[in-house]
Amino acid sequence: MVYSFKRLQKWALLGIFVVLVFSCKSTSVIKSGTVDENMAAKAVIRNHYYSHFNFKTLSGKMRIDYSDGESTQSVSVSFRMEKDKAIWLSAPLGIVKAYITPDRVSFYNKLDNEYFDGNFSYLSQLLGTDLNFQKVQNLLLGEPLFDLRDEKYTVEIANDNYQLKPKKAGDLFKTLFQIEPLNYKMAAQQLSQTWEKRLLEINYKNYQKVNKWILPGEIEILAVDGDNTNNITVEFRNMEFNRALNFPYNIPNGFKEIVLN
Repeated sequence: MVYSFKRLQKWALLGIFVVLVFSCKSTSVIKSGTVDENMAAKAVIRNHYYSHFNFKTLSGKMRIDYSDGESTQSVSVSFRMEKDKAIWLSAPLGIVKAYITPDRVSFYNKLDNEYFDGNFSYLSQLLGTDLNFQKVQNLLLGEPLFDLRDEKYTVEIANDNYQLKPKKAGDLFKTLFQIEPLNYKMAAQQLSQTWEKRLLEINYKNYQKVNKWILPGEIEILAVDGDNTNNITVEFRNMEFNRALNFPYNIPNGFKEIVLN
């Protein structure tokens, strides 16, 4: 199947910002817990960070369903991640590959013989907010885009989750976080710039237990930039932890570099 460059580019890069759906034989869906209406925001945040887990690598298959309002497409890619070091995606037959490290964002497209190799300005421009490797990794693992311990929050109950809002509104954007009450994992994240007509909304529909880890279940992302709206759903399949991985990536000779305006 032949894919247009723009759609593959969105799948490869927007897919990176969608947190994971893990679907394999060892998983089981975790049901919702019950909120404690008397719990303070500090306690909710503290419980969330207690829920963190550690590992070395993740690998498997990522299925991405994408819609821009005019067309709907689906693609499966191979996914590999070494925690704190690298994220790698490869579309079927290596038509498109993406490789992200703490100081590099790179991808190439064999259909159009084009490539991009630079810093996080491309991804920041794509989603309308300043990004780095840590923030990208946090989203992949179902963690907040920003460290909740750096701000003071109010808490209220919304959709049977703990909803956190900063006591002091940000100068550049507004944020909102929801944390589910059973395992204190992220239920939703929202980043908006009303005056720029930009919105990034990530919803974690449920959580699953894979081996000893509790991981995101079905994930939906909405990205709005002016009159453009993208809806993405991501599912990870056959995930494995802590395998020895390599990250084959070399930009082919003769490809034309994509230069940002």
